Amino acid sequence: MMLRCPITLFILIFWSCWILNGVVSDPQTNLLKRGCSPPNQFVVSNYTIFNESLNSTLREIEQQIGDQNKHSATARRGNGGSPISTLFQCRNYLSVADCGRCLDIAAEQIRNCSAGSYGGHVVYDGCFLRYEAGDFYGETTGSLTKVLYGDQNAREAIAFTETAQNLLMNLQTATPRISGFFAATKMQVPNNGETIYAFAQCVNTVTQGGCLDFVTTGYSNMQICFTYSEGRAFDAGSFMRYSTTSFFADNQTIDITPLVKPDSSSNKATIIGGVVGGVALALILLALFAWIRRPKSPKRVPRGDITETSKLKGPVTYSYQDLKSATKNFSDENKLGEGGFGIVYKGTLRNGKAVAVKKLTSQHLSRVDEDFESEVKLINNVHHRNLVRLLGCCSKGHDRFLVYEYMKNNSLEKFLFGTTFQSTNNLYAAFYMHHPQYFIA
Repeated sequence: MMLRCPITLFILIFWSCWILNGVVSDPQTNLLKRGCSPPNQFVVSNYTIFNESLNSTLREIEQQIGDQNKHSATARRGNGGSPISTLFQCRNYLSVADCGRCLDIAAEQIRNCSAGSYGGHVVYDGCFLRYEAGDFYGETTGSLTKVLYGDQNAREAIAFTETAQNLLMNLQTATPRISGFFAATKMQVPNNGETIYAFAQCVNTVTQGGCLDFVTTGYSNMQICFTYSEGRAFDAGSFMRYSTTSFFADNQTIDITPLVKPDSSSNKATIIGGVVGGVALALILLALFAWIRRPKSPKRVPRGDITETSKLKGPVTYSYQDLKSATKNFSDENKLGEGGFGIVYKGTLRNGKAVAVKKLTSQHLSRVDEDFESEVKLINNVHHRNLVRLLGCCSKGHDRFLVYEYMKNNSLEKFLFGTTFQSTNNLYAAFYMHHPQYFIA
């Protein structure tokens, strides 16, 4: 009996130390954002197959996290009309067990999206899960952008704001330079006694430049948070957070000072770069002086560039958000017509210009994709009184959009093949017959 007491006491002390050092199971499943894409038969041709593929990717990701002790995983399934990509990532300061628990909760939540949804995402403090019909792995900023801040004001706001800005700016610089694109650090507020804990993370599927884009945008968006004791910014799987309450163990912090302060080697590189730049500038100035002083040759009358008509100019590339706003989210009240190659909507751009936006149907997407860029560039350079001029285009996931000038109360096909049609317009008629997808139905 006496032998068992010391053992019990040892276990109690060990357990207490374990708790006090912050090694507590916490998957951090505070839900920050949930979203589901609306059903779209053009994107998903077979919902049954699509949902089976989704479940298959979730099982594969669960296996990768549990068996391979990973904090992130991707999986793809499906061919033909029902492809799907799924991505999961939890915060690297979580244990593998907590990471798996966060995945279970996220998977259960994301399955609440309707059976016809072609995409969905859930964001927690501890993890992120997203699926889409198509490839989104390289995205860092876009439609998922969100900033959240707490409801408690920071003490000594000026000192706190300055410290938080410095801390997040350091993370902005250091995170893209760290293998795995994540960093946890902390900084004490001068004359305050508070400590600010901060963390930044980018999904592993983006490039270093893509990670830099996110942390730069995230830091900029979080400026509105710094008068509060807590703030978050996230988008497309990337995450940035700070708080006066510790949300990761002390042994998870890293020293990012060497990554944010220039060292002697970088100073040498700056000096060498300045010398090389100065020499290059001097050579350019000498060459320019020699060119100006060169003997003048007699001018010849130009004959013109007979190939000028073959030099195609690229069309304007519109953003999906601009077209969505212009057409009131492609509403039925803005619908002008529907043809075999898509639906046409009337839209009004920010500058007040009326346009016609054609959304190409997915049945013809594979054929359009083969020469989408070259043919859009070609039709962009064709100008004729019997043709509606193409202003630009847009590509969003599996959707393709063509933007034309708006012709009020008129039908292109009737005008083109009506009584005013002349034999000299055969070229345009032939182009219309072989490429009707580039004309308003």
